[in-house]
Amino acid sequence: MRESATITSVYLDAPGEVLPAARPGQYLTVRLPGADGTPPVRSYSLSTTEGYRISVKRDGAASTYVHDVLRAGDLLDVAAPRGDFVLEPGSGPVVLLSAGAGVTPVLAMLHGLTAEEPEREVWWIHTARTAADQAFGSEVRDLPARLPKSHAHFFHTRPVSGIEGRRVTGRTLKELALPADATAYVCGPQAFMDDVREALVAQGCPDVRTELFGALAAINPGMRGAVTVAPHQPDGPPGTGRAVTFARSGLTVRWRDDGETLLELAETCAVPTRWACRSGVCHTCDTPLLDGTTTYDPVPLELPPAGRVLVCCARPETDVVLDQ
Repeated sequence: MRESATITSVYLDAPGEVLPAARPGQYLTVRLPGADGTPPVRSYSLSTTEGYRISVKRDGAASTYVHDVLRAGDLLDVAAPRGDFVLEPGSGPVVLLSAGAGVTPVLAMLHGLTAEEPEREVWWIHTARTAADQAFGSEVRDLPARLPKSHAHFFHTRPVSGIEGRRVTGRTLKELALPADATAYVCGPQAFMDDVREALVAQGCPDVRTELFGALAAINPGMRGAVTVAPHQPDGPPGTGRAVTFARSGLTVRWRDDGETLLELAETCAVPTRWACRSGVCHTCDTPLLDGTTTYDPVPLELPPAGRVLVCCARPETDVVLDQ
């Protein structure tokens, strides 16, 4: 279903099976068919709490497949819903603030509030380039209208027909007079989230939560000022072993049996990594394992929970997909 000029929604189902419950704000990790034999893996936020609906912005080969090739009845490999950017139950006011395609997880939260907690005060604030780029046009207007304590504000950053564009800034947020005790959920480009968080905190908002589309920030002890580059295939001849997919980074690499660990492979590919001890002791590198199995050498002092892996001392036993 076309939601805007650049965003298309896809409804997923597994006939005859009960799908795992999803919390508003969570995402699905999807493996798409690959023309070169290496299926791309991407993570897409659920945009509603009514079934599995992902809404994909066209911005690369994987999303182009969703827009132009995927058809009703096609089969996809999909992991269970996951993610910590979720709407928490409560009675206090909620601010849902998004930009561009960042609308998807907070839209699911709006659905959840409408269905489960309609008595809460809700501030719905979204920015897009123009009215034509505004995805879910009727949906984002109809849902707030069903909440008796809702406030909806839309910002369009590009001027149209002589009308000056408007952006979400600290000043505009201050003018809205948001409740000081609100919990804010923010999703959009990194610079947008940073600016909005800073503005909300400066105005006394006690709880600002943000969603990160890409890889988590690196934790690398003693390393400062490193040049950031996009994740890429490792230098040298390609491997012929198991496929290792870094889902958040949108990268699949063939394993080279040269003794390296999953952490070392991530580093050679410029995938943001999190580590401290590099010996299976501290669990800083604990990473969700979306698919596949691994072996350890050395064996960690304490194994991580099921569905997670310590990448600093792990190697793929089968094809693996990491939430990294």
